[in-house]
Order: sequence, then structure tokens, then C-alpha cells
Amino acid sequence: MFRPPGAWPPRPPPPPPGGSPVRAKVPLRSSSPPHVRPCCGESCVETRLVGENTRLQNVHTDGREARIKKQLQQVELSPSSYDTAWVAMVPLPGSPGAPCFPQCVEWILLNQQDDGSWGVNEFGSSANKDILSSTLACVLALKKWNVGHEHIRRGLHFIGRNFPIVMDEKIAAPIGFNVIFPGMLRQAITMGLQFPVRQTDIDVILHLWEMEVKRFDGHKSCGREAYMAYVAEGLGNLLDWNEVMKFQRKNGSLFNSPSTTAAALIHNYDDKALGYLNLLVSKFGSAVPTVYPLNIHCQLSMVDLLEKIGISHHFSTEVKGILDMTYSFWLQRDEEIMLDVATCAMAFRLLRMNGYNVSSDELSHIAEASAFHDSLQGYLNDTKSILELYRASKVTLSEDELILDNLGSWSGSLLTQKLFSDGFPRISTYAEVEYALNFPFSATLERLEHKRNIEHFNARDSHMMNTEYLPCRVNQELLSLAVEDFTFLNLFTGMNSNILTENKLDQLQFARQKLTYCYLSAAATIFPPELSDARMSWAKNAVLTTVVDDFFDIGGSKEELENLIALVEKWDEHHKDDFFSEQVKIVFCALYTTVNQLGSMASAVQNRCVRNHLIETWLQLLRSMMTEAEWQISQYVPTVEEYMTNGVVSFALGPIVLPALYFVGEKISECVVKDQEHSELFRLMSTCGRLLNDIQGFEREGSEGKLNSVSLLVLHSGGSMSVEGARKAIQKTIVASRRDLLRLVLKEDVVVPRACKDLFWKMCKILHLFYFQTDGFSSPKEMASAVDAVINEPLKLSS
Repeated sequence: MFRPPGAWPPRPPPPPPGGSPVRAKVPLRSSSPPHVRPCCGESCVETRLVGENTRLQNVHTDGREARIKKQLQQVELSPSSYDTAWVAMVPLPGSPGAPCFPQCVEWILLNQQDDGSWGVNEFGSSANKDILSSTLACVLALKKWNVGHEHIRRGLHFIGRNFPIVMDEKIAAPIGFNVIFPGMLRQAITMGLQFPVRQTDIDVILHLWEMEVKRFDGHKSCGREAYMAYVAEGLGNLLDWNEVMKFQRKNGSLFNSPSTTAAALIHNYDDKALGYLNLLVSKFGSAVPTVYPLNIHCQLSMVDLLEKIGISHHFSTEVKGILDMTYSFWLQRDEEIMLDVATCAMAFRLLRMNGYNVSSDELSHIAEASAFHDSLQGYLNDTKSILELYRASKVTLSEDELILDNLGSWSGSLLTQKLFSDGFPRISTYAEVEYALNFPFSATLERLEHKRNIEHFNARDSHMMNTEYLPCRVNQELLSLAVEDFTFLNLFTGMNSNILTENKLDQLQFARQKLTYCYLSAAATIFPPELSDARMSWAKNAVLTTVVDDFFDIGGSKEELENLIALVEKWDEHHKDDFFSEQVKIVFCALYTTVNQLGSMASAVQNRCVRNHLIETWLQLLRSMMTEAEWQISQYVPTVEEYMTNGVVSFALGPIVLPALYFVGEKISECVVKDQEHSELFRLMSTCGRLLNDIQGFEREGSEGKLNSVSLLVLHSGGSMSVEGARKAIQKTIVASRRDLLRLVLKEDVVVPRACKDLFWKMCKILHLFYFQTDGFSSPKEMASAVDAVINEPLKLSS
């Protein structure tokens, strides 16, 4: 599987880790092709079990899924004490002695905590910098309107008791805390408020503010100006408010931030800004959120999370609705998407990977690192924004998408610098960055991804703006459903039969025991219970191609190879006296039995006979392998074109992928199978695999006197190309083929159904994983951890 003849050393390796294969407990079902006895199938048992388990699951999950669907459809934004306080400080136009929003003042009076603080801490700790900032803002609002004297006293004492937190640089802080909190502190002192804090401590904080302000006097940049506008609450009259208003959005806000907009309105009256705040108060009542609007970002974040932990299929209607809406806003270049770097990058990636026609040209405003650094997120060196840009850069579909190439280059460099920086915190973001850099998008398997993301899921994940907020309020429900779903699906991803022992293939001394690896490739990508037949077909044919490849490579003589091809050509017309040797008999009978079983099953699903297509697929493979064997016997040196034309077939992916297409729930007519698109999908997938294997197997095959694309490029160059040059040229071809394959998979309104096209892409990703750094399929240990993660090990949730 996944390799040419001669891809393994002659001595059989030890059995792969993960335990012995399990014998079939239930025979395969069939619908009576010649010489095959009809019987009930593994999938029948799975279907009954799925139905029963689903019924039991539904009792527990209806309410949970309803809550998740509600959050998907209508984002719930928590009230922000900090932002509400700043809105409360806005004076009534024409009456500076009265609040414009008295209901917000009333909310502050009604929502002080028992300890004297304001602010809702989602996770239970008594004090942090966010709560201290919120408390000080509320104190300022009450003092401004000369109400709530007891509230003010208790708030000041809370700040005094927890003032060491303000001075501790190791404690996480909202964006701009070192500007905003000292700025509010200066304002409070000017208003005559007295803090139960040592004057020296207050002087230290005010000195920090002065140092921050002096930094602003240095080199000017758009990013710095955006940041100064964003932390306007802490700068007051130091700002040129006309310059600040350059960052006003169409909805009247500054950065969609109620607090920043309110601070601007206090210093510089603006009808649009007031209209924005009026809208907020009318929509949310007496307490406003920390960001608005935030719907698209929150909804896309949830869609992304659902896909990452493997439960998006439960919410397909809601996900499609969100993506349709996002696509509509994308086409309108809506500010909520385009003016936020992370949202723009995430929207691009999710829309493109879900088949929407989005152009990378819309990312041109952040194509260069300099443009990013001129944004607010760039000035803040925001890791999550850079990570989203890096992920977006990987879904390239054309060599002309230079914007994505540039984006990937500089964002990858910035992430690498962060990873090796002493100041980069070793938290969940660090793990995300490390994983994104070390495991390319093209070399990940869904089941492995789901498991890792579930195990690293942080139900308490929050975002820190100028105050803290929780973007998703159903994280615990998401985690619970993901764990339950993953565990449930694991009941049906075990191999229910051992094709090696069933067909006496284990008696062949030359055959490598790769059953576990073959099943990994199926279980890690085709895991839904309803696709059990596709998974079984994939795994069994992967084992067979491995055995046949070994037979042509080291196990069979020329006469035996020719005999096997002749037998497949005869198929039902073969006779028991036709076998040249016992080895040929074992290999052919295994092929004959398996292909007939799968052909019968596929024919029943498709309502037409497809067995001949499966036989022809195998025959094409055997003939291509024979061609390579004859080249080696005669010492013929093919051209690179001859080698690749034959190699995309001899790489042995046809019998694995093509039969599985019949079992993914789509009707595939003979016209589809013969269509150019179907052939091109196969060619691109196999080209990737053939060349990936050649790069990793060059030294080994060279030592055995065998040729592959690397050595052929060097040989035919007449000495003008080195081995390293050949590898680089081949790597470019791999990248181009992978890119073209993804474009074809994502293209809509075509002949091959999307569910079928996805299998070609899944196999491409498997190949990239297996040959990512070495010949992982040939190595007896290289993929052991992946096998254990998918097949053997239970979930290990972080505490």
C-alpha cells in the first residue's frame, strides 16, 4: 500500500504495535455473485447497534443540542460592567450635568457584588485585573453623577485590598490595561477620590502610565494610532479626538467597542456615535456587552470549533445557515468581517473549505507583514490573529494566489519567532501554534484531529479585549457532546475481520503484516457508523494491495506474476489447474473472494452491476506492476514521463479508493466513473503519493539498484541537476498536484459528488501523513502512536 515495488527491505518487520488483529465475528454480506455465498453483513449489525444506541443517546442529548443550536442561531453576549460604566458616563446632549443613559447608572447601583466589586467573573476567582478595571470604571461613573456614595466607598476599598494585583506584571490583563487603569486612576484622583493605598504604590502606577504615554511619542505608525484610539479611555485630553474619529465605523462605533465609543463621545460629540450607543441600550437594556456587533465572529468560531471536535454533523442545518449568511456579508465586504483580521481570515478559510467561491484577493489588505503591523491586531502582535492568517494561507487553490503565499511566509515566521521566544506563555495558544507549525494542514487525519482537540479542549477559554468576555457560553455542552460522540463512534471503528488469516495471506512469507496500518487509514478518515462498508472496503483492499505489491516486488517469479494476471483476466473462467504455484493460488483466491464480495455489496447499493469495474481496476494495477517488473528485469531506464504515467497506477491507490466510492451514499453511474473529472481526481491523488514515496524512499531504493522519479530526473538531466535539485523540483510538483486536487474537490456543480471527491482528498492527506518526514508506512514503529490514538487508546481529557 502507498508504495512502489521494492519500497520495503527484504526481511519482514515485526508485527505492528497495537495488538493482534481480531477475527471476524460476523461474515460479510453478499447478494450472490458467482461462487460467493450470500450472508448477513457487518454493516447490518452496526446498523442495528447504531439505531439502538442513537435512541438511548437521544434521551440525554435533546436538551443539550437545543442549547447549542440556540447559541449558534443567536449569539448571547454577557453584560460588561466596564463598558456599561463608560456608557453611563456619557452626558445628555445639551445638559452636561445629567446622564444620557440613566438606566446604565441605575444598573451599576443594582449590580455591585458583596465584596464591593463590579464585573462578572465566569470562573470564580475573587479578583483580577479585569474586575479591578471594571470596578474603577463603575466608581468613576457614580462619582461623576454624584450618586451611590456607599457603593463608591465599598468599591474603593475593594480596589485598595487588591491593589497588589494591579502591580503584578505576571497576571493576565485586558488590552491596554497599563494605559487605561492608570488613566482612570488619574481621573479619579482629579475628581477628589481617595484610595486606601500607599501613595508610593499609586506613584508607581502613574509612572507606568507616563512611560506608556512617552512610548507613543516615538515613531508614528498606523498601528500605534489605532492602538491609541482603542485605549482612548485612559488617555483623555492627550488625544486629538478628530484623529481618533478616523477609526469610526459605518455603525458609528470605534472598533465595535461601547467603552471606546463612549469615551470618544464624552470628549467629542458625534451623532453617529450617539446613535450606536442608543442602539445598544435599546437592544440590550441597561447593561451593554464588551463588543458589538460580534455575531459573525462568535458564530464562525463555533462552526470552527464544531468541525475541530467532530460534531458539526449534528448541526448541519445551522452551520449551513451561518456560512450562507457569512458568504453574503463577505460579498458585501461587511466591516464586521473585513476590519477584524482574525474574523476575515477565519471566514475565508471556512467558506473556501466548505465549497464557497471566495477570492484570496479579499485578503490583499493584509497580504504583507507591514500591512498587518499597521492594524490594531498587528500593533498588539496578537497571536490568535496571526495563527488564523497562517491557517487561511494554507487553503490555496492556484499557483497564482501569491497573496496566500506571502501571507503564509510572514505569518509562519512570526509564529516561529513567538514559539522560541522566552516571553511566549506556555498555555493553550502555545500548543496551538506548535501544532499548526509542526503538522501541516495537508498531513492531518480527521479522527486524530478530533481526538487531539477534544483532549486539549478548554471549556473556560475566554477572550481578552479591553475587558474579558466568554465568546461561547455552551463550551461545557460542546465538550460533553464531543466526548460522547467520539466514544460512541469508537464502538464501530474496530476491524471486525482479519483478511490475512481468512484468506491464508498470513502463510505468504514475503507478505508484510500491515493490517493495523491499513486499518488506521480507514478508521481515521471514514469513521461514521453508516460508512462501515466503505471503511471495510478501504481497509481490506489496502491489505490486498500491500500483499500484491510485495508479490510483484520480492515474492513472485516472472512466471508467477504472468500467471496471476492471466487468472484475473479469466476471472470466473479460471480452473483449479490453472495455478502456477501455491503462492499464486493464495493471492488470486484472496483477490477473487474479496472483489466478488465487495462487488456484490456495491452492486446492491448502486442498483447496477459494478463488479466488472472493480475487476478492471485490479487488472490495471497488476499490468502496471508487471511493466515495472519488466523494466527492472531488462534494465530499461524509462523517461520521467513514462515512469509517472505508469506510476500513478502502480502506486496501488485505485483498488483502495475507487471501490469505496460506491459506499458513501451517492449513486455513481458508469458515466461518472468514465468522466475526465473522475480520472483527474485519481491522477492528482496518485501523483502526490507516488512522488512523496519517491522522495522518502530514494536512498533505500538507490541502495537496491532501483530507479524512481528522483534518480530519473538526475539521470536524464545530463549532470545539470543534483539530487537536492531533483527533490526540490519534485516537491514543487507535489505542492501543485495537491493544490489542484483540493481545487477540484471544492469545486461545485461538477460530475463527481462531493462525498466521493472527499475520499480522494482524505487519501491525499493520509499519504502526506505517512510520508511527512519518513516512509512511515514502511517503518514498523513510525506510525505506532497514530495507530494507538485512533484504534487503541481512550480519550484522555485534561483536568
